[in-house]
Order: sequence, then structure tokens, then C-alpha cells
Amino acid sequence: MELQEAVDEAVDRTGFSGVVRVDRAGTTELAAAYGLADRAHRIPHSLDTQLGIASGTKSLTALTVMGLVERGALALDTTARSLLGDDLPLVADDVAIGHLLAHRSGIGDYLEEDAIESISDYVMPVPVHQLATTEQYLSVLDGHATVFRAGERFAYNNGGYVLLALLAERSSGTDFHRLVRELVCEPAGMVDSAFLRSDELPGRAALGYLERDGLRTNVLHLPVVGSGDGGLYSTAADLSAFWDSLFAGRIVSPDLVAEMVRPHSDWPEESERYGLGFHLHATSDAVWLEGADAGVSFVSLHQPSAALTWTVLSNWSSGAWPITSLLHARLSS
Repeated sequence: MELQEAVDEAVDRTGFSGVVRVDRAGTTELAAAYGLADRAHRIPHSLDTQLGIASGTKSLTALTVMGLVERGALALDTTARSLLGDDLPLVADDVAIGHLLAHRSGIGDYLEEDAIESISDYVMPVPVHQLATTEQYLSVLDGHATVFRAGERFAYNNGGYVLLALLAERSSGTDFHRLVRELVCEPAGMVDSAFLRSDELPGRAALGYLERDGLRTNVLHLPVVGSGDGGLYSTAADLSAFWDSLFAGRIVSPDLVAEMVRPHSDWPEESERYGLGFHLHATSDAVWLEGADAGVSFVSLHQPSAALTWTVLSNWSSGAWPITSLLHARLSS
């Protein structure tokens, strides 16, 4: 069965809604949009629909921070405390930028994913409209006790990436969303990627739905504007451009890219490894962005040795996973 036929069959079987793209050696082998970006108004997805990437944002946060490292505004051994002052007193004094990037900081997390039965049931601890700027996230980052000593081990941590966004702002004097745009999106040619307000989405942005069917969206489940751990909207074309630009050294230098995609931790629970802001295959050179949240599921993978890139963006909570499993099975080497 040809790849397009196999994807079409999986879409029909699972109710996938979103965009799928596969590129190999500079040629787009598959680019297809399925389902509805707006169910109530029956607006279909198109190839240039902007969809949320949830925790896929963390990789862009990591690159923003490394861009500031490259410019001398931060260093991997810069401590969080040196920029926090009296804020977030439970963050240990020895927690540094490098620990946060590698999920080895040991700080308490505002969003413990392992404790959540269903991401579609999770609600923020403060009204979501109060989370529009990174500084406003201080209210949800505060009050979480240290879990382990910095550097001791790996533990995936959402709050750590919001803290990185805050530290990037404070070290540069520039709004985090602007930093991502100027240091990552613009050099990568990601012209349709941005942090969008969930309560005023533009016409090409997809609404995020909690279930395969129904009209209930994620607008009450996520911050009105994301920060370092999630909330960016992007397109399949932008993500293809991202990988090309990353490994060409147009975002940060090749030496810094190599450091970011070098394994810094094993993650046996997920059968993978982790770098600085990037998921890494357990044995191959495949590297990827991944996001899962209420109304969002997403993977974008690049394997340099195979000159292969593929992206799956979906606008409901579990929509992307059957298609990503298919692409892993058909394309992994």
C-alpha cells in the first residue's frame, strides 16, 4: 500500500483531523489536510492552517535561550536565582539554565502530567485569562517545593520551561514572544508561526477540540496566551522550514545545535533519550518535537541520516497518535 493510501485509510478509521506532511531529500512526498479546523462552521483544514503545537514550543524556547547564550546574555551555568531576585523562593539557588533545558533542575512543577488521568479534564489553577504574559505565570510557578537536587536526574518539567522564558525576558529586557519571533521564527523562515490568543484566533487558525466528536473547545483549559512550555501555533510548511534552518545553522551555530541534540539523559519510561529541548530516538539520530494538550496533539520528526522530515498536526487531544504510529512504522530506519 502506498504511503498516501495508508494515511488516507488511517484517517478514515480514526477520525484524524489536521495536516500531515512528509519530506525526503528536499522533495515533498506527501502533504494533505483532513477534517475540520472549525466544526461548528464546517471550515475544513488546509495545508496552511495554523495549529497549536503544545509542548513542541519547548524546542523553540530552548533555541531562544541558546540564542541568548550565543549572544552572551546568558550562559548554561547562569543560575535562575541571579535573575529571579526574591521571586519563586522555592527554586534552589544552584538551579542553572543548563539544568532547566535538560529537565534536570529538580524544581517543583505546576503541571505534573503523570498525576493527570485525562489532559482534557485538567484545568489551570488560575483563570486562564490571567495568563497572557510570561511574568503573569509567576502565580502558577510559585509554591512548588524542590523535588530533587539540581542535576541529579531527569524529570520532564513544564514549569521549568516557563521559568526559562522568564529568565530569557529578564536577561534580555525583551518580551519572550518577541524573542522567539526574532531569534527563531524569523531566521528559520517560519512566517506563519506565532503565539496566538485563544480567544481571538485569526481565520487560518484551527480551534482545538477536546474529543474526536463534539463542539467543546480547549479555550477554558489552556492559558489565553502560551509561554515557554507551550502555546505556539504553526503550520506544516513552517515546521519543514524549521528543520532545514536548524541543521543549516541559521538559528544558532552548528556547534550549539550539536550540543542540543546530543543525549543528556535517558528517558526509559518513553523509550527515548532527551537533549536540550529536543526528544531523541533511543538508538538512531532521529530528533523530534512533540506536543500533547487539551485540544492539541503534534509530532514533527527529523532524521538527518535519512534526509527525512515528517509532521503531524491535529486539533483534537488524541488525534495525531495513530498517524504518527503509522509514519514511525513506515518510515523509521
